[in-house]
Amino acid sequence: MNKTNNVKDIFTFGFALFAMFFGAGNLIFPPYLGILSGEKWFTAFAGFTFADAGLALLAVIAIALCHGQIMELFGRIGRIPAILLSLADIMCVGPLLVIPRTGATTYEMGIVPLVGDVPIIIVVIIFFALTFALTVKPSKVIDIVGQFLTPVLIIALSIIIIKGVVSPIGDISSNVLIDNVFQRGILDGYQTMDCFVSIAVGGVLMLTLMNKGYSEPKEQVKMLVKAGVIACIGLGLIYGGLTYLGATVSTVYGQDVQQSIVIVKITEALLGNTGKIVLALAVSLACLTTSIGLTSATADYVSMITKNKINYTYSVLFTCIFAAGAATMGVSGLVKIANPILAIVYPPTIVLIILAFFKEKIKNDNIYKGAVLFSIIISVLTLASTKYAGLEFVNSLPLAPYGFNWVVPAVIGGIIGKFIPGKNSNTVEAAN
Repeated sequence: MNKTNNVKDIFTFGFALFAMFFGAGNLIFPPYLGILSGEKWFTAFAGFTFADAGLALLAVIAIALCHGQIMELFGRIGRIPAILLSLADIMCVGPLLVIPRTGATTYEMGIVPLVGDVPIIIVVIIFFALTFALTVKPSKVIDIVGQFLTPVLIIALSIIIIKGVVSPIGDISSNVLIDNVFQRGILDGYQTMDCFVSIAVGGVLMLTLMNKGYSEPKEQVKMLVKAGVIACIGLGLIYGGLTYLGATVSTVYGQDVQQSIVIVKITEALLGNTGKIVLALAVSLACLTTSIGLTSATADYVSMITKNKINYTYSVLFTCIFAAGAATMGVSGLVKIANPILAIVYPPTIVLIILAFFKEKIKNDNIYKGAVLFSIIISVLTLASTKYAGLEFVNSLPLAPYGFNWVVPAVIGGIIGKFIPGKNSNTVEAAN
């Protein structure tokens, strides 16, 4: 392949990955994280970027190693567990959390700042009616708008960030409002769920690469690594700037500030009413394109696992109706619901992503099962420890201060599984 074309493809695909990962929801968490962390904003940013961009990149590579097949990634833990865990991941980026958040974000960041308080139910009904219509009958207009919006959003954010760095709104507070800054960054990084997005659209990514002539698995992985580095650098710069901007208003706002409104207030302070209007419009349209893309991916997955017993159209309809109802809880309400769900679902998913890099060498499926089982057990106990004092020992496990107390138990579970005879298979029954 021509070297010049190869370099061009790396940058083209890198920007495509950036656009895929960077949704309007990613604007919400870094500025608020900056407010909470104050002078320790860089530590918080590092945790956030690792859990968001870092894990998303690992997931992209893992799904490439599994030939773009979701069930090949999850299948080694058994057919039923694979369906349950993959379904949980897809539902998180589907009607349960991320899709509703696009509607709630549109209301809080796009509608309220421009027209004031209106009933949220009216906004989300219109929003998801448009999502349904444009997902069932896809239009090239959406692709054009999506391709146009990402550069506009990046340019707008770059102007806001540069302005905020050159002329900070205020001093950075020395009062840190949270105990473990890095761990909070990790947890907020989970909230973006870009790792799950990578899994959901893995098949599309692989098809795009093959259409560009990258048919060999090694070629595909190399391309994804190089393109992923470009995407992660871009995300890191944006996240770093947004977290810093949040830190510059840490003496103005506290923990009780509405998360979704922080970047709106910052933009208004830096660029006036015009900047606020541009941001609101760009975010609203970006939310719509994100909602359409994720609704389509969810419907495809549901059709696949039910062998088309629930067809694409009905799946889209159910997703839109459920998401509209969930969106009425608002961004903060959805974040509260997401925290315990993600605390349980993320660890076993990360385990499977890491094991995908060694799938050709690991022959015993019980290694997968043991590692996943132990990670889930520790995650459930960690969640329960907030209510039951007798379970606080889980917070003393290695890597607990960084939010990874499940890692060592997962390794132990995998080792135990190695010594339990099992079916040696690289074939995924769940995909059949």
